[in-house]
Amino acid sequence: MIPRQPGRPDVLTFGETMVALRGSGPLKLGGTMQVSIAGAESNVAIGLARLGHDVRWAGAVGEDEAGELVLRTLRAEGIGVSGAATDPGAPTGLLLFEPRLPEVTRVHYYRAGSAGSRLTAGVVERAFSAAPPRVLHLTGITPALSPTAHSAARHALQLAKDHGSLVCLDVNFRARLWTAEQAAGILREWIPYVDVLIASDDELPLCLPEGAGGAGSPGEAGPPDEAGSPDEAGSPGGSHGIDEAQGVEKAQGVEGAEGAQGTVRAPQRATHGAAATLASQAKLLLDLGVREVVVKLGADGATAFTHGGSLHQPAKAVRAVDAVGAGDAFVAGYLSALLDDEEPAGCLERAVTTGAFAVASHGDWEGAPTRSELGMLGAPPGTVVR
Repeated sequence: MIPRQPGRPDVLTFGETMVALRGSGPLKLGGTMQVSIAGAESNVAIGLARLGHDVRWAGAVGEDEAGELVLRTLRAEGIGVSGAATDPGAPTGLLLFEPRLPEVTRVHYYRAGSAGSRLTAGVVERAFSAAPPRVLHLTGITPALSPTAHSAARHALQLAKDHGSLVCLDVNFRARLWTAEQAAGILREWIPYVDVLIASDDELPLCLPEGAGGAGSPGEAGPPDEAGSPDEAGSPGGSHGIDEAQGVEKAQGVEGAEGAQGTVRAPQRATHGAAATLASQAKLLLDLGVREVVVKLGADGATAFTHGGSLHQPAKAVRAVDAVGAGDAFVAGYLSALLDDEEPAGCLERAVTTGAFAVASHGDWEGAPTRSELGMLGAPPGTVVR
């Protein structure tokens, strides 16, 4: 990894961040809603900033009050947003959270044709010109938003290569944005640029060479990141009428946290055959040039594969409150430790810790810990910190 240099941020990430409205029950019954923001990449950015890293976010928001809220919130969290663009011709995206059962939340998206989906390569170019990052963090959500967003992400990969930035890719497959085949076609092209690949076990086949495991279809609900569930219908080349699509977020399969007293999901230990398959898939990716393959296993924790072998880290037991954003928190923890020159064991430990904080807190990013708070999970129940 590139050593720290004055004026060079630790991490640059970009993508769409939306205004999030959280209800307390069925939307059709009305009631009050809490206003916040949500976006996979900005969730990671906030998590890293809370841990003391210099982070920049680039994206596009509408020239509206919702866009001002996005930028104001990120600035308040200590994230540089000078590379963000304001689009006067499109609104900031919106999503609505609708709790229906203790472990089931519906998420309604209004993001098609939004400013964030119209992100262009120029935004990324300006961000790199201002200050090339040590790490570029991407997700598989951005290229699925639109052809221009796909081009921006692809350009970012080339810029990262040109400037020697480490590239981290979180697959974050969203079945309502594109098909597994569409995702695999793009992700396979990206793999030669990727240094750290993070994926759930059912997303990993999307990154494998054609014919080496195929573009299997990950679970339709996807991991509970960014706003919990799959995004709206469409594809990189799809239409952009303002529409609504609905996903279902179940508080299950959380990276880095095993439910306790409000169980998220009982861990399902991987069979020997499944573990062997995972290892062989990781080896294929390592042979293609990926340095670290990190597989999120929900309540079973996570496993990291490198050329030196593999290492598993069990999840942390916490009282499950809200699974939304857990995967993004996991990524923030992993990258934070990586920036601190930790070995894979230290990266996994911090990742499952930050993931557990997300599960134990309401919201996408609100519960992200500061560096001084990382040790709080080990405190006995009823502890009062004075």
